[in-house]
Amino acid sequence: MEEMNFGGVNLHNVELRLTAGLPSQLVKEGIPQIALSGRSNVGKSSLVNSLLGRKKLARVSGEPGKTITVNCYDVDKRLWLVDLPGYGFARRPKNEIEKWSSLTEGYFEDNAALKLVLQLVDCKVGLTEDDRTMLRYLEYYHLPYLLVATKCDKLNKTELQKAATALIGDRSLRPGTELFLYSSLKGLGRAELWTRILRYAL
Repeated sequence: MEEMNFGGVNLHNVELRLTAGLPSQLVKEGIPQIALSGRSNVGKSSLVNSLLGRKKLARVSGEPGKTITVNCYDVDKRLWLVDLPGYGFARRPKNEIEKWSSLTEGYFEDNAALKLVLQLVDCKVGLTEDDRTMLRYLEYYHLPYLLVATKCDKLNKTELQKAATALIGDRSLRPGTELFLYSSLKGLGRAELWTRILRYAL
C-alpha cells in the first residue's frame, strides 16, 4: 500500500486546481509551487500520479505533447505540483512551439511561488539537446532544480549505475545538482523525492 502522508501532507486531499493554456491564466503567488519539466514522453504524468498515489489524476496521453497547458495540482492546500507542457517536438507546427515557449517562459518569469523545478530525464536516453535547452532556461531564470531520472525499472542495476554516473557528470548541469532515480511503475525513489520536495515547499 502506498504511503499517503508525507511530512503531515495528506495525499488523499488532492485536486486539479488549474489548467492554464495562456500566460494570463497562470498563478504566480500564494501556495508554494513545485514544477515538473521534461520531454513529452519522459513520463511526467506518470510521475505525478505516482507521487500522489493515484492512477488517473494526471492523464497519460497516447500522443505525448498533444495538449499545451500548465496543469496545477493542489496538494492538501499546502503546495501545488505543477505539470509543465512537454517539449521535444520537432514535427510540431511553428505556432505550437511558439505557444509552448510563451506559456513556459510566462510561468518562469517573476514567479514568486515557484520553489523548485523537477527536471525529468529518461534514464535510458540520457540528457538530450532539448533537455540542455531547458537547463539553459532554468539558469537564465535562476531557478533551483534537481534531476529526476525516470523509467529506472527499464535498466538493470549495472546499467542504471552507468546511466546515473553519465547523467550527474554531464557538464550541462549546475555543479552540485542532485539526482534522484525514479520508477513510477515500482515506486522507486518516491519517499526520497517527497522528502526533498517538502524541504523546498514547506
